[in-house]
Amino acid sequence: MALAVHLKSASDLRGKGDRIARVTFRGLSFYSRVLESCEDEARFDEVFRWPIGSKVDGSEMLEIQVLNHSKVFTNRLIGTFRMVLQKVVEEGQLEVSDTLIDDNNAAIQTSVSIEIKYQTMDGSVKVWSDGEFLDIPEDCDGTFQFETESLLSGHSQGSGSKERSVLSAMKLGKTRMSKDDHKKGDDPAILETEDLDRKAMRLGRAIDPDNISLASVTAVTTNVSNKRSVKTRYQMESSSGKPVDYQISVNVIEARQLVGLNMDPVVCVEIGDEKKYTSMKESTNCPYYNEYFVFDFHVPPDVMFDKILKISVIHSKNLLRSGTLVGTFKLDVGTVYSQPDHQFYHKWAILSDHDDITAGCKGYVKCDIAVVGKGDNIKTPHKASETDEDDIEGNLLLPEGVPAERQWARFYVKIYRAEGLPKMNTSIMANMKKAFIGENKDLVDPYVQVQFAGQKGKTSVQKSSYEPIWNEHIVFTEMFPPLCKRMKVQIRDSDKVNDVAIGTHFIDLRKIANDGDKGFLPTLGPAWVNMYGSTRNYTLMDEHQDLNEGLGEGVSFRARLLVSVAVEILDTTSTEIVSSTEVKVEPVSNISESATGKVEEFFLFGAFLEATMIDRKIGDKPISFEVNNRCNYGNQLDGVSKPTGAKKKKKEGGTESEEDESELIQNSSDEEVEEDGDLVSVSSTPLLKPVITDRNYFHLPYFEKKPCIYIKSWWQDQRRRLYNSNIMDKIADKLEEGLNDVQEIIKTEKAFPERRLRGVLEELSIGCSRFVTLANKDQNQAGRTRLDRERLKSCMREMESMSQQAKTIRTQVKKKTVKDKLKLVLNFLQRLRFLADEPQHSIPDVFIWMLSNNKRIAYARIPSKDILHSIVDEEMGKDCGKVNAVFLRLPGKKGFGPAGWTVQAKMEMYLWLGLSKQRKDFLNGLPCGFEENRAVKGVGLQSVPPISLSYNMKQVFQLRAHMYQARSLFAADSSGLSDPFARVFFSTHSQVTEVLNETLCPTWDQLLVFDNVELYGEAAELRDDPPIIVIEFYDQDTVGKAEYIGRTFAKPITKMIDEHYGPPRFPPQLEYYQVYRGSSLAGDLLAAFELLQIGPAGQAELPPIDGPTDSERGPILPVPLGIRPVLSKYRIEVLFWGLRDLKRVNLAQVDRPRVDIECAGKGVQSSLIQNYKKNPNFSTLVKWFEVDLPENELLHPPLNIRVVDCRAFGRYTLVGSHAVTSLRKFIYSPPDKNAINNWAHAGTHRNTLAVGTSRSLSHSYTPSRPSGDIIVNMSPEPNVKKMETVVKLDAVSQETSLSTFIDVMYNKELESEFDNFEDWLHTFNLYRGKAGDDDDTSLTDDDRVVGRYKGSICMYKLPLSEEISRDAGFDPNMGMFQNIPHNDPINVLVRVFVVRATDLHPADINGKADPYIVIKLGKTELKDKENYISKQLNPVFGKSFDIQATFPMESMLTVSVYDWDLVGTDDLIGETKIDLENRFYSKHRATCGMASTYSIHGYNVWRDPQKPTQILAKLCKEGKLDGPHYGPGGRVKVVNRIFMGPTVIEDENGLKKQTDEHLALTVLNHWEDIPKAGCKLVREHVEIRPLLNPEKPGIEQGRIEMWVDMFPMDMPAPGPAIDISPRKPKRYELRVIIWNTDEVILEDDDYFTGEKSKKMSDIYVRGWLKGQQEDKQDTDVHYHSLTGEGNFNWRFLFPFDYLLAEEKIVISKKESMFSWDETEYKIPARLTLQVWDADHFSADDFLGAIELDLNRFPRGAKTAKQCSIDMVQNEQELPTISIFKQKRVKGWWPFVACDENDEMELRGKVEAELHLITAEEAEKNPVGLGRSEPDPLEKPNRPDTSLVWFLNPLKSIRYFIWHNYRWLILKSLAALLLLLLLGLFLYSIPGYLVKKMLGA
Repeated sequence: MALAVHLKSASDLRGKGDRIARVTFRGLSFYSRVLESCEDEARFDEVFRWPIGSKVDGSEMLEIQVLNHSKVFTNRLIGTFRMVLQKVVEEGQLEVSDTLIDDNNAAIQTSVSIEIKYQTMDGSVKVWSDGEFLDIPEDCDGTFQFETESLLSGHSQGSGSKERSVLSAMKLGKTRMSKDDHKKGDDPAILETEDLDRKAMRLGRAIDPDNISLASVTAVTTNVSNKRSVKTRYQMESSSGKPVDYQISVNVIEARQLVGLNMDPVVCVEIGDEKKYTSMKESTNCPYYNEYFVFDFHVPPDVMFDKILKISVIHSKNLLRSGTLVGTFKLDVGTVYSQPDHQFYHKWAILSDHDDITAGCKGYVKCDIAVVGKGDNIKTPHKASETDEDDIEGNLLLPEGVPAERQWARFYVKIYRAEGLPKMNTSIMANMKKAFIGENKDLVDPYVQVQFAGQKGKTSVQKSSYEPIWNEHIVFTEMFPPLCKRMKVQIRDSDKVNDVAIGTHFIDLRKIANDGDKGFLPTLGPAWVNMYGSTRNYTLMDEHQDLNEGLGEGVSFRARLLVSVAVEILDTTSTEIVSSTEVKVEPVSNISESATGKVEEFFLFGAFLEATMIDRKIGDKPISFEVNNRCNYGNQLDGVSKPTGAKKKKKEGGTESEEDESELIQNSSDEEVEEDGDLVSVSSTPLLKPVITDRNYFHLPYFEKKPCIYIKSWWQDQRRRLYNSNIMDKIADKLEEGLNDVQEIIKTEKAFPERRLRGVLEELSIGCSRFVTLANKDQNQAGRTRLDRERLKSCMREMESMSQQAKTIRTQVKKKTVKDKLKLVLNFLQRLRFLADEPQHSIPDVFIWMLSNNKRIAYARIPSKDILHSIVDEEMGKDCGKVNAVFLRLPGKKGFGPAGWTVQAKMEMYLWLGLSKQRKDFLNGLPCGFEENRAVKGVGLQSVPPISLSYNMKQVFQLRAHMYQARSLFAADSSGLSDPFARVFFSTHSQVTEVLNETLCPTWDQLLVFDNVELYGEAAELRDDPPIIVIEFYDQDTVGKAEYIGRTFAKPITKMIDEHYGPPRFPPQLEYYQVYRGSSLAGDLLAAFELLQIGPAGQAELPPIDGPTDSERGPILPVPLGIRPVLSKYRIEVLFWGLRDLKRVNLAQVDRPRVDIECAGKGVQSSLIQNYKKNPNFSTLVKWFEVDLPENELLHPPLNIRVVDCRAFGRYTLVGSHAVTSLRKFIYSPPDKNAINNWAHAGTHRNTLAVGTSRSLSHSYTPSRPSGDIIVNMSPEPNVKKMETVVKLDAVSQETSLSTFIDVMYNKELESEFDNFEDWLHTFNLYRGKAGDDDDTSLTDDDRVVGRYKGSICMYKLPLSEEISRDAGFDPNMGMFQNIPHNDPINVLVRVFVVRATDLHPADINGKADPYIVIKLGKTELKDKENYISKQLNPVFGKSFDIQATFPMESMLTVSVYDWDLVGTDDLIGETKIDLENRFYSKHRATCGMASTYSIHGYNVWRDPQKPTQILAKLCKEGKLDGPHYGPGGRVKVVNRIFMGPTVIEDENGLKKQTDEHLALTVLNHWEDIPKAGCKLVREHVEIRPLLNPEKPGIEQGRIEMWVDMFPMDMPAPGPAIDISPRKPKRYELRVIIWNTDEVILEDDDYFTGEKSKKMSDIYVRGWLKGQQEDKQDTDVHYHSLTGEGNFNWRFLFPFDYLLAEEKIVISKKESMFSWDETEYKIPARLTLQVWDADHFSADDFLGAIELDLNRFPRGAKTAKQCSIDMVQNEQELPTISIFKQKRVKGWWPFVACDENDEMELRGKVEAELHLITAEEAEKNPVGLGRSEPDPLEKPNRPDTSLVWFLNPLKSIRYFIWHNYRWLILKSLAALLLLLLLGLFLYSIPGYLVKKMLGA
């Protein structure tokens, strides 16, 4: 199917000009050729054809636009013809002639005549060639086919990259086209980027612009995409491994619910090896610390983020005891850094016991953790209320997405075996041994060390083995999910002296797990991981040892290790579980050979097409290149082992064996063929001596003959992993390119960025859907691990969801939402990059080394996936089978800093890696026209790869480099400027521009012509993918060699002989290329590059170089006319205000400075300042000059500002300079007449002089007056953060906080809120001295600032409309700078209010500081040293300082915080600088903040000497506004706005008066809503400014809360400064009466009876207020309580100082006996009550406790029965009371403690009464302590048993013995009497019997 349109002509055109037509159908535009100098008729006579994939709908639209063509600017539309194709569809052919319509849809005279043919599938019109049909994938489901798909023809190849356009790129899954397929069809159509109207239109309806998308068509007129891909790809310097400054601050606030009885807890914060401790808090389970610690580090980012941060709580640690560990919490620093704002704020860390994992939570620590790198800003988050933060479960210190209930898990890291260890040995003895005894053992003793979450595990050491087998697993026990992201696996060589790392690999747990609903636990392998590091040749001192430790990019393969990782979640309730977390190492069974995949033979082929830019240091010796991808495969210097056993073993499915070292292959030509016809690898090129290119670089003469290398190697076939990565990488690359396009369109303010974004989303959606179909192959391949399967599932899910989201977002992209949606899509890019990174390795990366003098000089590392071959296009590596530029760089630390910026060599290389059996295609991508040279001639050796290629087909070109200008280059000289020139390299040629002296923004305007550049290969390929151009910039020095200052890359636009040199591709347009110096940006180059083929007729055929012949510049050619920008006349007016803070030049002070302004060769000089010290302002304010500038604003040259000091005898000295790189903000655009009425847009003009900020208006306006007046409804103010600070205002109102009168709290400097107050007066920093580099921390940009120039610039195109100068009062001398105040010196009273400082950096050894304020303005310095605040990092100053100053001499205010030291000088903690002059003169009126209400008395009294009515009248007069008119009913009118407000005010006596002040203030508070002159006025505010220290540039040292008022001395004097001194705490007394206890648990056995069943306790109660443990008070003892009941009637008295606003108790005490003075602490008001069991001969036993927060504690129960443990456990849900409101409360509260299982249990109940009174009341009604006078409590009615037995033994016997045992005693006594009687009877009976018998 096809549609053909024959565009015949356009007639009745107006005027004379170049015409071009654009024909659009289904969003695809074709351009006609340009008809030059047409008058009324343009005969185009051209046929445009569209091959179509789907039938044309009768309602679809054809559009033809006729345009006036311009070579420089965008084409201007004459008219448009649109036609519905219904008739064409019915008849198949139609001739039409019709008029055009203009932009407003009005018909114009011009008409167009066309003929249209439509051919359906039956071929009724004509036959189309195959090449013009689009290949649509069969498996597309049809639901989501964009119109683009049916349009782009398969041959539209890019003019700068071989990637195909959207559709051909989506023709995925098919085998690749052969080369010839590309050559069918005509030249590619040029696709227009601006206006692809994609959506079909219904009859008579206008286009719906919200549905048009723009695909990425690589044949677009500009070469933006080439420029970008070139730019980002060749970053020379590797920044990884470079140390950076970090500061970690940890604020430990408090701990809660610590498990243990009556503890004395200390918190330890540990990062790496550094530990810091808080103070110890006695006898509490919920200590309050509020202690701040700072750790400073200077390490590489990877090392920093892997450090473990550990927070532990230790019980009763002191000098002699280490204490017992309660619990720890650990996470890595990287987790903190990845949080929003790099911090956790007010979060609770859960403590767990690492010795007993069955135990639960051991408590919580509340803390703030922040990680600050250089340049990071820490934002203080919005403070939640106390109650929110007390919700521990809702504020846990865990990253988002991590569950609160983390479980314990075992991490099993299995280490099986390693291969390919380098031949190394660290002991010299071993070499001796080898030499003397001849022992030839492997000289390495490897073991594996795994580090994870702060723990280390090691395998056993395998003695003397290069192929060690361990079969062991290391088991870590850690919480899951762990808060440590990476696991470090290292192979180390065991040595008696010092173990050395052989190689390191990091396993990122995020990449081997998925935490989603369908996620999986971390799993890896069994898979081989490749380790990279230093070069393999052994030296005693390895200079690149850091690389083996995992720092920086490895430069060589070191070893590969077979590992697997598995995780098992533990069931901590089971009984068999081992509760310790110690690392264990256990043996595991061996793994089968095939488990990691089938071993295949791989083939790597490389061809060196070009080697240029070889550093001259190595250019004098022969050079060869070596390619290797493993120790034995291709590594020349370090020995090669032939895998002879590989064949045999391969059949068994095993890996290859490596024999002992064989002889080195010294040269590639020694290739031999083995008996079985197998080929040996050739891994290096022959030695060749370089040839000089220019002064800096050499090149190798690889002209007709290009050397090749090839290597065979054997690896497990895991290509599927790399294929999936490649598909995702390609989708991500395409997405990135598209997003860069969108950003470029937005940045350059071109039309329709939303259309391009829709196209990007379409491509993304198609790509993601395509991944799902492609990735699901090879499912049953050998060696697929669980991670492979799970990753595939999760990737497919992600890609499907991404595809759906992209569709959804595409429909939501509108002009207004494009920036928001762009941010969303950037997240897709990050997700894709994350998914594409494959954690399981397969084939090691390929290294290319340059060898000279048998030494390794420089390298490039190429990921194997980038050059991996596949028959499916998307799975192919992006560089496979393509010629690519490869830059070699120095290895390791040598590559840091300036040394690493020089290119060591630039290669044009062709690489191909694939299975040996697929290698028939390996030469397919090479440029055509070569013959293969093989080493061995013979029969049947067609399969042997060539060792070199001979090219017989070469193309000759001319390169034209149009070097127009550069800007913002690096300052390389001490003057702060450079003498730059550019050197352009292309192939083996190089040329330089001229040197321009003393500038950072050179305009060379120079054409460099490279003649007879020979490029090898086929013409069409060179057209589509020409070699890259390298442009280097140097600073010319009179002595020594030129200094390198930056580099950029470009690709030329290529024209072949048969192409027409004309629009739209030629002449090329100037474009900006970003210049890099190392990894940092160092300016921009504006240039264009074209590559023109020279045909048989020679250079005569080339387009002529038409440019002005500049006789003055001699042989230097300027940039030709068609390319150089079109110029217009501009006038630049300069406002010269003054110079500030000029530093000395060559030790001499600057006395008579002058400013020179220069732009594009023209300029103006200021008047001379006669005496800089007396008055640094200029006498003549405005001067102007005229200059020719490009019409395109983006091409405007920079404007240079230079300050010179005029010395005696006509000498001039440069003081400093500044380059204004972008003049756009200074361009004056006259106000639009319509916009005056449509006043909502009044501020949006780019007009720096019309005051006003473009801001969307938040108030509602109701046009209700017929006169056009607008009533402004005063909606409530937007909710601004109120101040929560600690300030009292005056003695009258103690309770008012500052928040009652401060309107706005700015969380940053006021300047950032009001655009630096540069509404008309701009500040330009003047620089001198050489710029510092990124890694040069000693030199920052601030150090180069030598002063500031104040002034402004206004530029406009001439002629300007005269209406401006007709305004009344227009002063022609002031030009555009009307109504500007005079710049004579003025006296000002400056009043500085400093509220407080927060998070100061500790300055003393004890981790604290003694801060005080120093204020400096001009020569005045106020030191508040005597009022330093002891040992505080969050001091509240509450001070105001008055200084009289004279502007402009004294205008820079410095507020510093110093640390007071008893001995030695005081240290600066940090300072902030404020430019008062800009504030003073700003139209935002920053002199004195505008209050929201007007009062004439009280704490909120109006502070400004001028009343609101006076201020309003002045503003109206200055802005030439009509008003203010005060009317009846509380109304005021300004211009056409009517405001309403109150008109009555109360004085001190309560009398009401009429006033207009409220009304005026209402207008002032809405001044930004006033048309023309309105702008936002500064409100009453407090600003929070960061404190910086010059010694630690870029890292905040704390923050200061302050504000500044300024009052001119010629105005009425202001009132006295308001008092903001800190609130004094109020003195209170808390009286606690302990009445009774009940159900207290009984600890002791009853020692009278010895019965175990009977328990008793000797109870007493202890109490104290938190922070006053030393003042703890005890009741007397209730002895021998058998029921747990105790009766006390005992009173505690706790006097304390309390800050009501902060709800904190204030305590001042000396920290230790050595402290110089008292330190103030603020602690929450908490009462602790404990119940104890008294013991006489051992320590008392702690029974239970309760802590009551006096501001919110549960109401006591009325009876002991109602009192339960729920009052503590469910505290959140129960209603609470505050003693400060209730004053008196009585009730029962529970005593609790933890049992053995760490669960809360009830340990007793206490009946207490709390009574709070002020100190005054306490004095009036004194009471006694305990039961003493005055007001004594009655003695408790205790049972008689409650006494001490050894004091009252008789009473004890009576109570304890008689009461319990009286029956026993009575029975015993009776029995005793009976026994006595019996004894007496027995004793007396014999005598009695004798008497009887004898009858005595």
